Amino acid sequence: QVQLVESGGGLVQAGGSLRLSCAASGHTFISYNMGWFRQAPGKEREFVAAINWSGGSTYYQDAVKGRFTISRDNAKKMVYLQMNSLKPEDTAAYYCAAGGVFSVEFSSYRFWGQGTQVTVSP
Repeated sequence: QVQLVESGGGLVQAGGSLRLSCAASGHTFISYNMGWFRQAPGKEREFVAAINWSGGSTYYQDAVKGRFTISRDNAKKMVYLQMNSLKPEDTAAYYCAAGGVFSVEFSSYRFWGQGTQVTVSP
């Protein structure tokens, strides 16, 4: 069992940066692959980035490549999403997720946080 709590969202102007954090609890955190997803109003939840259990492999949605960086600190049980050069289209609720498979698929992730809102103004 893993509990996830996101933080770090907020309002930022286009071109700005935010760092999202995801704090995990539970003894098995290190065994999980982690992902960030986002959901904008009226749209389906979409994959943003994933990182494998060791941090040695990462994967990004094309729209965020080169702007977002996912990382993890297993000793602290934390996952991060550094978001630079933010655009209005990045506005969404961002969710941290934990799963047994290194995947872009929503269904591969078993545990989810409550989300943190990111709003990017023009």
